[in-house]
Amino acid sequence: MDGTTLRDARKARPWTQKQAAEALGVTQAYLSMLERGRRELPEELVRKALKTLAVRPTALPLPSAEEFRAGNRNHDFSAALGALGYPKFAYLRKKKRVNPALLLFDALNQADLDSRVAEGLPWLAHTYVDMNWEWLGRNARVHDRQNRLGFAVSLAREVAERENDRDRAEKLRQCLDSLERARLAREDTFCHDGMTEAEKTWLRQHRSPTAKHWNLLTDLRGELLAYEP
Repeated sequence: MDGTTLRDARKARPWTQKQAAEALGVTQAYLSMLERGRRELPEELVRKALKTLAVRPTALPLPSAEEFRAGNRNHDFSAALGALGYPKFAYLRKKKRVNPALLLFDALNQADLDSRVAEGLPWLAHTYVDMNWEWLGRNARVHDRQNRLGFAVSLAREVAERENDRDRAEKLRQCLDSLERARLAREDTFCHDGMTEAEKTWLRQHRSPTAKHWNLLTDLRGELLAYEP
């Protein structure tokens, strides 16, 4: 999150700097410096802005390259999806949210996920089309997860097209362009590496054209998904 995002969120309320500063618990002078980029926004203030100014969680800071390599990110994926608004896990909703781009990558990087969690990953792409796709695509390619990401985004686009949401579908198409160029030829699963050989054989014959395109063994299909914009 940068100062421009903070300023735009304040004006959207619409609040004066004084009103926003009081709500955020900072001085007007400090808020002015933040909005002008004179100071870096601390994560604690970003999280407060999410609630106070209705800033989207895509504004949450993403880990630096060093932090990303260090790992140590243990998510409760069901609860994290619920916190971001995924309806099927709404009953697990918690207060602290994770940047959707980080959550999507970490989920796609798992060897095995609960099928209900995997089903929610296209929802992240569909709901948070404003996430940092450059960061996500770069890290997906580094870890050879671009096919999984491409599949999730493709399903999200299928849902958007079925809803006649042209703007959303176009944004997702743009995200797919760079992933398409980096598509891997090797076979993979959609976060279900522990499946049996019999399951793999069946899926090779019965998977969707989208799954086949991304060289994934999965029975997940776009026509089975429906999301609220």
